[in-house]
Amino acid sequence: MSEKILKKLQILADSAKYDVSCSSSGSKRKNTQRWLGNTNGMGICHSFTEDGRCVSLLKILLTNHCIYDCAYCVSRRSNDVQRVAFTVEEVVSLTMHFYRRNYIEGLFLSSGIFKNSDYTMERLVRIAKTLRTEHKFNGYIHLKTIPGASDELVREAGLYADRLSVNVELPTEQSLVKLAPEKNTADIVKPMSFIRHTIEENRQEIQLYKHAPAFVPAGQSTQMIIGASPESDWQIMQQADSLYKNFHLKRVYYSAYVPVQQDQRLPDLHSLPPVQRENRLYQTDWLLRFYGFSVNEIFNPSAPNLETDVDPKLAWALRNLHLFPVDINRADYEMILRIPGLGVKSAKKIVAGRKFHHLTLDHLRQFGVALNRARYFLICIGWNGYRRDWNAAEIKRQIIAGNAQSTQLSLF
Repeated sequence: MSEKILKKLQILADSAKYDVSCSSSGSKRKNTQRWLGNTNGMGICHSFTEDGRCVSLLKILLTNHCIYDCAYCVSRRSNDVQRVAFTVEEVVSLTMHFYRRNYIEGLFLSSGIFKNSDYTMERLVRIAKTLRTEHKFNGYIHLKTIPGASDELVREAGLYADRLSVNVELPTEQSLVKLAPEKNTADIVKPMSFIRHTIEENRQEIQLYKHAPAFVPAGQSTQMIIGASPESDWQIMQQADSLYKNFHLKRVYYSAYVPVQQDQRLPDLHSLPPVQRENRLYQTDWLLRFYGFSVNEIFNPSAPNLETDVDPKLAWALRNLHLFPVDINRADYEMILRIPGLGVKSAKKIVAGRKFHHLTLDHLRQFGVALNRARYFLICIGWNGYRRDWNAAEIKRQIIAGNAQSTQLSLF
């Protein structure tokens, strides 16, 4: 690898680290004798950094040149950074080089916007097309769709990429106007809507024609920057819930804002990224998608932000003690899912296991239930739940104290 390419890689890989929306689950590309690489039904193997960001893909920008001046972006037009750009051939070569060395199993490609949206999007499409058609690369490809790009280019991108994503950037249009005044919501929503409808059309086409080419088999996703603008957690999750319902997204990613330069519209340059808040939002997102909760159930109208000392499921249970304790040998699956400390797998094991015998705490331990939290909210053979004279504050204190003790013990 030449020093010139290595220098570009260092700059453009570093700039790409702020985009966290790179999950590969959902795509099925099987390896054959004629193709190189494999993306199976479980997704490709990932490595994760300590803050949860995926590093298993070659994750780069095509360029950090940009015609926009978004306040929160390291590649903003007014930022004094070294500007570089890969050629189409260089990205293709890097992807194949790193794949053959077993460093990566796929490509996550985004870009700043130079000249205009179509000019940039056309190059992203050419990279994916070249990898698929000329190099027979069958690994995972995630392309960032450039807002404002034509439907024709987005459609072509979806034939070569496993996943497409369009970043909504910020939780509300008001913040977008303030921090990215050259962008508009319509340009962001339009490709998301087009991708959704094309995916639906493609599913019908595949039912009629077995060998019809798949369009974005791993679906679409988006990303919101958290902490750069003043929205509450309730507003953020309302937006996420709307995106899931309106565009059938696979994931909404929440990226804790990392200060990149001083700007009076943004948090102080020396402020820390709100990583704990990001984690709580992901937990809430999980409750919406897999646990049957609604946004208005999770948030207390008088407190629009999530609690920092307990997870949102536990916070909900403490506000609704009249629904507990739950008899795990009798309650329906939906209510068992709402017990703090129980996940989807544990709930399914409980429903399946109680068909054969009455369940006890020992069974729950075997199922992997976090009894430090769950025992206050359930009834089973040999266990009658929390003490009736304990209120929500006392239960919360006991759980937090138990968590602190477990953490201390785990250090030795």
